[in-house]
Amino acid sequence: MGRLFNEILGAEVSVPEVPDRIVSFSPAATETLFLLGLGDKIAGVSAFCARPKEAKTKRRLGSYSTVRDEVLDEIRPDLIFTVTGYQREFAVKLSKKHPVYPLELPVSVAGIVDFVVKVGLVAGEADRGRRLAGDLMRKAGSLGAVPGLRSYVEIDLGGAVSFGAYSYITDAFRFLGSSHVYCDAPSEWLTPDPGWVAAQDPDLIVYEPKMYSGGRDAAVARLFESRKWGGLRAVKSGNVFVTPGPLDFLAHHGPSFVTEALPWLERTLREAKERGGTAPRGQGAARR
Repeated sequence: MGRLFNEILGAEVSVPEVPDRIVSFSPAATETLFLLGLGDKIAGVSAFCARPKEAKTKRRLGSYSTVRDEVLDEIRPDLIFTVTGYQREFAVKLSKKHPVYPLELPVSVAGIVDFVVKVGLVAGEADRGRRLAGDLMRKAGSLGAVPGLRSYVEIDLGGAVSFGAYSYITDAFRFLGSSHVYCDAPSEWLTPDPGWVAAQDPDLIVYEPKMYSGGRDAAVARLFESRKWGGLRAVKSGNVFVTPGPLDFLAHHGPSFVTEALPWLERTLREAKERGGTAPRGQGAARR
């Protein structure tokens, strides 16, 4: 039995060198555990853990911040992964009775790589974790910069959300040589002001609908119409891009953000730059 100090809890967490029963309430940690070859060690996940597809075969224990105590008592987990932010209070509560190891939400692309290393270290697969981190760094390093574009990014997380300077999503735009309109806001996330965004007249718009939502393109069109955004440069030029569905895409900070979301964002920025100019009013269409 090892004792690992956790900076978030400010306390040591007792974890076996090779945990046999792991519970993950973090979709990013769940994806990482599977990529580290630890899928058979996962005893339960949150309802939002959907990557990889094998995660859906695992027992659902609760949401981001809820669980039935009797279920955890039955499982007797060796290790529970959570993250900070929305799960901080949940993690502190669970830690009174269970071996919880909260991980810090990443604020950069490099932070996502570091997240993978930490999961490997805590779960007893340090070498695999570092190899996976190395693969992610090489993938990110193979991408090119697309400078000169100012974007707006919005995700429906039960309401409109955009991202400030303390978000890995903001860092991803910077990493690719671009920026977005809220990139200097001193926060991780924020509620956007549609009027202010319109005044910025971004070159392109990246929109992520709510997880599992249907009719995504039509919903985006209705949303933009309600905001009277038809005259924006991005809309007129067809530079409105809807993230591939139906799962969280940019909103997911697991390894697939580097292997899937970041390359998609690079292609999106390149397409927007190549299209350039503005199309006649009304011809802008959401693109994938």
